[in-house]
Amino acid sequence: MPRHKAAVAVVATLVLAGCTTDKPAATTQPAAPAASARGSGTGAQSKFFVRAEFDAQLAMRSQTPQGPTDKPWEQAIAPKIIDTAKYKKDGPYHLCFSNAAVNNPWRQVGWKTMQAEAGLHKEIEKFTALDAEGKDDKQISDIAELQAKGCDALIVSPNTTATLTPAVTAACGKVPVIVFDRGVETDCPVTFIKPIGGYAFGADAAEFLVEKVPAGGKVLALRILPGVDVLETRWSAAKVAFDKSRLQVVGVEFTDGDAAKTKSIVSDYIQRHGKIDGVWMDSGATAVAAIEAFEDAGVPVPPINGEDQQDFLQKWKDAGLTAVAPTYPTYQWRTPIIAALKILKGAEVPKMWNLPQPKVTSENLSTYLKPNMPPLHYALCGCEDLPGFPEAWGGKKS
Repeated sequence: MPRHKAAVAVVATLVLAGCTTDKPAATTQPAAPAASARGSGTGAQSKFFVRAEFDAQLAMRSQTPQGPTDKPWEQAIAPKIIDTAKYKKDGPYHLCFSNAAVNNPWRQVGWKTMQAEAGLHKEIEKFTALDAEGKDDKQISDIAELQAKGCDALIVSPNTTATLTPAVTAACGKVPVIVFDRGVETDCPVTFIKPIGGYAFGADAAEFLVEKVPAGGKVLALRILPGVDVLETRWSAAKVAFDKSRLQVVGVEFTDGDAAKTKSIVSDYIQRHGKIDGVWMDSGATAVAAIEAFEDAGVPVPPINGEDQQDFLQKWKDAGLTAVAPTYPTYQWRTPIIAALKILKGAEVPKMWNLPQPKVTSENLSTYLKPNMPPLHYALCGCEDLPGFPEAWGGKKS
């Protein structure tokens, strides 16, 4: 891959902040959910659950993606290609990005990767990014501000789904919009880029626990926050799997993605129930904290899922855990830059750009464990071929 040095102007506020969310009543689980009619303890299904999309995502897990085999961020699964000739214009280009936040390690790794991808393309004269700091109202304002800056294309990673939909819809009438990571409730963006999705993630983790935890076992489900489509669908898929199983979900708790809160919740459940037989998580960033709660209690760590974050992968190997790591690959942060340039050049793109979504298993753990990278680095960054790797991502050369 050529490595052009572009004049890339980046305006971003890298401030860590708490998340705000859409909070539909149907999706907010109580601290101790009432058992469903099946006795699974999973509560009501999320309003975000769509059976057709659930079925489609689970089917995609076994489908072969189209595109370069060594560049999964350019691949697409079952793409429906659309024409973008009406957006074609001469460069150089000014790309703009409205980012939900950089308030967790996954987003920080992704943001570094996106900036490095933008730096590869000499036709990008300017790249302006605004960080919403996890606040819906700020992102709505940011999107309006970016439309006044002469952007040739606007990339949006929404903070929450429903609340950001009107702002994205309004922007679509003025500039080609590319949405990625989290969705909105409109199909007006030229393309929506994501890995297979939340249903696939949630199912991969839940199916693993159904296989590894004995019938009647007690499972604790840990969620980050309500109202974000990709997180809601992760739990929706897990609920389907658990409801079909003979496992008992004894709790569905929100952790806010906070390690200390995660550890406290797990410790409380160990004391309350005596034994927890499995832990399901809709995001693995605090998986190590959950593991430490079992270690501190002097009890075995049960089957658990995390993500491709290095601290979890290292803990998995060192402790010989029974674990799996579904992923939401950070390499997706490269794809919006590539998509924006294709659109501005009038090239075809998928309307729904579904990227491959591998999972880390005991068989391939050594492939993804990278001791030269920092604990909070995500293995599926797709950044190994980018300028500045590994130092720019906090790593050391082997």
